[in-house]
Amino acid sequence: MTAADRHIPPMDSDERTTLEAWLDFQRQTLLRKCDGLADAQLRSASVPPSPLTLQGLVQHMAEVERNWFRRIVGGEDVPPIYDAAPHDHGHDGGFELADGGSFADAVSTWQGEVAAARGNCAGAALDDTNAFMGAAVSLRWVYLHMIGEYARHNGHADLIRERIDGATGV
Repeated sequence: MTAADRHIPPMDSDERTTLEAWLDFQRQTLLRKCDGLADAQLRSASVPPSPLTLQGLVQHMAEVERNWFRRIVGGEDVPPIYDAAPHDHGHDGGFELADGGSFADAVSTWQGEVAAARGNCAGAALDDTNAFMGAAVSLRWVYLHMIGEYARHNGHADLIRERIDGATGV
């Protein structure tokens, strides 16, 4: 998946296709927000005092993909991707940048998590549920949650990108 792969979701499709297309649209939007920037810009915290960066958002979304689609939907026992020490954010981590970690590495890791997510969802129905916080959560709910999670962070990415180079509506 590249930034150029973004497609408008179908406007008259079934529920599953619509949810998957909107999630992919939001995933692709995050990459578009980062497109054309140098590594230093992608690692730049552009809205002080916040340390939030575009690379940190990509890393965070890899953690979120892993949590929902591998741990919850897939039932896998997988560790966090990024060592968030000393804050140990676990599934909510990834925001902090490791020394030497490149944006290309972050995107590759994120793409791996997206591929795993697709694999874990391929055989599941929207009404299938998995245990979460003492309750059951459906795949439909997870898809909707992830669309919202990406949309929220894409808004953050908009602001960061505008502060870096003035680009809006990317």
